Amino acid sequence: MPGYQSKYSDLIKARALDLGFSGCGISAAGFLDDEAKRLEAWLKSGMHGKMIYLENNFDKRVDPSRLVEGAKSVITVLHNYYPREIQKDPEAPVLSKYSYGTDYHFVLKDKLKKLLAFMNASIGEINGRAFVDSAPVMERAWAARSGTGWIGKNTNLLVKGAGSFFFIGELIVDIELATDAPSGDLCGNCSLCIDSCPTGAITAPRQLDSRRCISYLTVEYRDQLPAEMRDKLQNRVFGCDICQDVCPHNKKAIPHNEPLFNADPEILEMTSADWNGMKRSLFNRHFARSAVKRAGYKLIKRNIEFLKG
Repeated sequence: MPGYQSKYSDLIKARALDLGFSGCGISAAGFLDDEAKRLEAWLKSGMHGKMIYLENNFDKRVDPSRLVEGAKSVITVLHNYYPREIQKDPEAPVLSKYSYGTDYHFVLKDKLKKLLAFMNASIGEINGRAFVDSAPVMERAWAARSGTGWIGKNTNLLVKGAGSFFFIGELIVDIELATDAPSGDLCGNCSLCIDSCPTGAITAPRQLDSRRCISYLTVEYRDQLPAEMRDKLQNRVFGCDICQDVCPHNKKAIPHNEPLFNADPEILEMTSADWNGMKRSLFNRHFARSAVKRAGYKLIKRNIEFLKG
């Protein structure tokens, strides 16, 4: 491989770390053959529930050249979001840790745009696009191919020595870069994530039935929640971290250092009574910058009322 490709890859990775990303890996922008077969089977099984949008743009999900003309490389970045502090009241409805601070879509997209601008200034004119969980891109598949981690049995990306509390973003670009080798699978015989899921959503290693997943039910599912799930949600009101919290690899997780991901202290102090009595004005004030706002006040109130029974 020509030396300039390695030089450019090194430049990109160094700049990514300067921007605050926790890791960066590069893979060739080829067709995701194995992933396409698994995705097709998963969709046919109906395990995506009412997320009908996942049925759309199948060709773009598995072929990056459909998203960026002439795509040759996929640059994957990771950003730690593991919090230093969590909610104080053990009786309060529980938020997933990823929703504590500013909506990650905006934070990562802004940094990816800066990384692309750096590439254009340092390397030359590049055709590329930034993606953060907002387009038909299989983020975890590209992250695994780039060597930044491996896909664990709970379907989350796991990073050696650091765990799974990471946001993922991509730059798909039309220049050829030196690539990284995929990471090995370090889950071994462990099945804690599968055994600990209270709803049985992880039906097999790396097989998730979204229809039973607490994250899906509390964030994506808009209908009346199934009554049999009430005692299984374990007081989760937005998202779920149970399969991550029990993972041995997350014992090594360290808090992030991104101020934008710090929670509003008032959110961490909210009691069960605060949640149960929360009005729309309070919701708007507390969650104006959070991913929780995407769910909306009505959905969060539905979840709170459901937990109350």
